Order: sequence, then C-alpha cells, then structure tokens
Amino acid sequence: MPETIVLIHGLWMTPLSWEKWTERFTAAGHEVLAPAWPGFDRPIDDIRRDTKPFEGLGVGEITDHYERIIRGLDQPPIIMGHSFGGLVTQLLLARGLGAAGVAVDPAGPKGVLVLPPAQIRVASLALRNPVNRKTAQMLSPEQFHYAFCNVLSEGESQTVYERYCVPGPGRPLFQAALANFNPNAVTKIDFKADRAPLLILGGGKDHTVPAASTRANFKLQQRSPAVTEYKEYADRCHYTVGQDGWEAVADHALEWAVTQAAKRAVAH
Repeated sequence: MPETIVLIHGLWMTPLSWEKWTERFTAAGHEVLAPAWPGFDRPIDDIRRDTKPFEGLGVGEITDHYERIIRGLDQPPIIMGHSFGGLVTQLLLARGLGAAGVAVDPAGPKGVLVLPPAQIRVASLALRNPVNRKTAQMLSPEQFHYAFCNVLSEGESQTVYERYCVPGPGRPLFQAALANFNPNAVTKIDFKADRAPLLILGGGKDHTVPAASTRANFKLQQRSPAVTEYKEYADRCHYTVGQDGWEAVADHALEWAVTQAAKRAVAH
C-alpha cells in the first residue's frame, strides 16, 4: 500500500540532501514530501548569501513547523529524519504524530549522556562562542569533510559540500548540548509513553553523531512499549543518505517503516 513519507533534513543541509531517497521512494509508488526548515525554502545560493531568515531558529520552531505540515495531511505519514531531522522525528512521534518513524544518525534528545570527542569537535563550531546562539555558521570544506564525509576522499567530499552544504543556525546545537542541564529542555521526551514504531540507524564511522550516541539514544527509546529497533552500519559516515551504498540503507528504512505502519494501522 502506498504511503506518504515526510523527509526532514538536518543541520547544514536542505531538502536537496534527500534527492536520492526522494527519487527512489517516489519510483516505488509513494508520495514523498521533503519540506524545508523555516527560512530554508529558497535556492541554496540565496541561503548561503542571506542567513537572516533562520538566525535564531531553534528545535522547537522546527518541530512545530513540521507538526503543522503533518497535521494537514489526510493520513499519518511515515516520518524519516537525518541528523537534527532525526531528533525532530523523535519529537514528532512523542507528540503522537506519524504512522512510523526512522531516525538516521539522529541528534540525541535530552537524556543521552554519551559525548564522544568527535561529536564535541563538530559541535564546537558553534558552541565555542555564545554569540553563535543567535547567528548561523557555515562549515569550511575541511570541517565538512570531518563532520559528514570522513570516509570519502577530499575531492569527493568537496563535490558533496558544493552541492548540499549551507549555513546552519547555532541555536539547535546549544539546545542539544545544554539539554541535560535544563529541566524544561525542548528536546525532552517521555520515553515511557506509547508512540508510533521507531527505527534508529547509526553509522560506525560517523563523527557528527557517533554510534555510541545512537546506541544510547536507542536504549532510552526502548523504554516505550512501542516497537523500537536499532541497526548500525559499521562503515557508514554522517553522509549516509548519499554515501555509496545508500540504496541499501534507504530500502531497509522504507521496508521497515511500511511494514510497521501497516501493522499499526491494523492494531488501531
């Protein structure tokens, strides 16, 4: 049965980062929506030139934006998110939305205490200066290579950088980093509550959200009575949605989500 799939991009990216998955899922007969974060629904050159529309944008505003879109649909969709989009996916499921969710290399919600050195190095681009909470930062090609494409050659990484990378608001990084010190953190989830099925995908070579973090995230989400599964790809980096072999990741995510959405529909 065809499903509606909502794809949520991450920090330093736009919906264009989902282009391969969008084409594949559409060819499989599904309706695919890949809405931009607020302020990112413009050509990439415009986003790089003018960051004012999204400076100060936070996780709450991003999540609210997607909630409005999803509530406007006829049926609960499958929600898939990458990186901070994976965190937003979890927050949307916690709000009772979605038929199933897939979080790919997701930023962690409040409660994930694991912070490997590689993850700290990537986040420090914004966190090293409090002023960045209300501004946007662009990764350099070298920073992008370390954060997203560390298993690719520098030349391959540069091609990905030129096509996809845009400045990102610093506020989500501050919100995620300080969540465990904030009782009312916007990334807080009631992990014991029921929700739609959730699949978390981790990358063994990911620097931005190392596998140790995705495993810790999974353990928290397992507290829910809902179906919760984890799969780790040993040789994949943070650019898993486009890295060679992305087809296997996309196909597994789609098959799992469609199956779980169908089971949930029958149960309800």
